Amino acid sequence: MPHPAHALAALLAAALLPATGCAVGQLIGGMAASAERAGSRIVKPKYEGLEGSSFAVVVAADRGVQADQPDIVPLMTREITRRLSDNCGASGVVPADDVLKFQYQRPGWIAMSPGDLARTLGVQRLVFVELQDFALSDPGNPYIWAGSAVATVRVLEADGRLKDDFAFREPLRVGFPDQEGLGPMQIPAETVQAALAKRIIDRVAWLFYEHEEANIIKY
Repeated sequence: MPHPAHALAALLAAALLPATGCAVGQLIGGMAASAERAGSRIVKPKYEGLEGSSFAVVVAADRGVQADQPDIVPLMTREITRRLSDNCGASGVVPADDVLKFQYQRPGWIAMSPGDLARTLGVQRLVFVELQDFALSDPGNPYIWAGSAVATVRVLEADGRLKDDFAFREPLRVGFPDQEGLGPMQIPAETVQAALAKRIIDRVAWLFYEHEEANIIKY
């Protein structure tokens, strides 16, 4: 017959094993979740048709947006053009400053059909970014930041079957800051503007090429 003390020890060990296994499992699971949050992944493009083709980026913004943020259209045009030119394997690109000059000299360009615009710029792909909203705060409340940028990205394939219809369309929306209740005393307006611009530019550009993206991303 086993000694009573030995029997008690065996019972305690048996009782503790499941609890220990559970704790270890929870620890491993927590470590895996933490690694997942801190890690990143490769994201494929949603549109790959710029490869081997010439393109131009045209950004159009509401008049109210242009009045409040006069630098946002040139900034987006230049940065999106640069990133697509660097990453998409295109055969040619209309320089951003040439596109901006064209828009300035021909204010009626907005009434052109997508196909005519692409043909005038001499490209096979027209990346058209319609910036519908870019605001740092809600109307009437400049004391709390609630940055929001809304855009729709379209691509015309000028050499495709549909000469005047867009072959690709993607709506986008980003915000900044992520924490509520922050105002000019905590974050300067320039910081909010720069962060919001970077986020919408990221989202537009990332549609067109493979990129690395954080697993837990707030925009």
